[in-house]
Amino acid sequence: MAFTGSVFVKELLQVPVISIGVLPLIESSKDLAPNGLGMEPASSRAGKMKQDLLRWLVKNIFIRKPNKQFQRIMEEHGIEHNNVFLFDLLSHKANFILQSGTPGFEYYRSDLSNNVKFIGPLLPFSVRQEDNFWFDKRLTQYKKIVLVTQGTVEKDPAKLIVPTLEAFKNSDTLVICTTGGSQTAVLKKQYQYANIIIEDFIAFADVMPYAHVYVTNGGYGGVMLSIENQLPMVTAGVHEGKNEICARVGYFKLGINLKTEQPSPEQIIMAVNEVMTNDVYKNNIENLGKEFKQYNANELCLQYVQAVTPPKVIARRKSFQLA
Repeated sequence: MAFTGSVFVKELLQVPVISIGVLPLIESSKDLAPNGLGMEPASSRAGKMKQDLLRWLVKNIFIRKPNKQFQRIMEEHGIEHNNVFLFDLLSHKANFILQSGTPGFEYYRSDLSNNVKFIGPLLPFSVRQEDNFWFDKRLTQYKKIVLVTQGTVEKDPAKLIVPTLEAFKNSDTLVICTTGGSQTAVLKKQYQYANIIIEDFIAFADVMPYAHVYVTNGGYGGVMLSIENQLPMVTAGVHEGKNEICARVGYFKLGINLKTEQPSPEQIIMAVNEVMTNDVYKNNIENLGKEFKQYNANELCLQYVQAVTPPKVIARRKSFQLA
């Protein structure tokens, strides 16, 4: 979805373009604050006026230069832009935007583009192999289990992993930590407690069914998996667009958004306890998880690709398959 070259592929090469939304929708809306600020939709008149002002400032002040530069490049190639904002051009020029997720995890927009199609969660394909299935007997020995990760992009475990381990070390809560390969050996040496498991990688499909709370900095793929597994969250992320993801977790009460990249152990303990004891979060994420199951991402992707594929190409593909 963020590939700016898609506009030129569509307009100059006359090739259909399907953009894949692997982050919350980036196109502007008169109902929302600008994308990237991590602000929840306003309900008051004053709040809506603030949103209007922020959208104007982003377009005309903060991102004015790159917006104008992109428009100049389009003009040099004879492509009309009608002074549409950069992020909206990426959306409006595509034949379809196949958005990972469902409407239940996106803010309401009265002006949503017709080419935006929700296709359910786009998740990695996997085949469960019993000989590679991850399991630890401690999963059945603890009544409270927390899964924590910072994904593979954030390399500093001091931001979220360390505060979470500090919060629950030597307690009655099992903490399962995946590091993505960052300082795993150091953390294992530092946190040698019976209730702490630290690994480079654990397939979330293996561990999420056992967990009670997912502590994350808000990576979109992990959040999609958490919703699919109906696992409430505590989120703490700001950069790389994670503030928008975390804001949605808090807004739809799928968990608690701590609105920081560096929460204290005390903040994490309080948030985890609130999520574990308040049924609102569990009920909301269960309902959204059920909505996820109503979407077949593979079938929907195929449907929209075929919709923009010339009949002759489809015929040749079927002929090849039969041969």
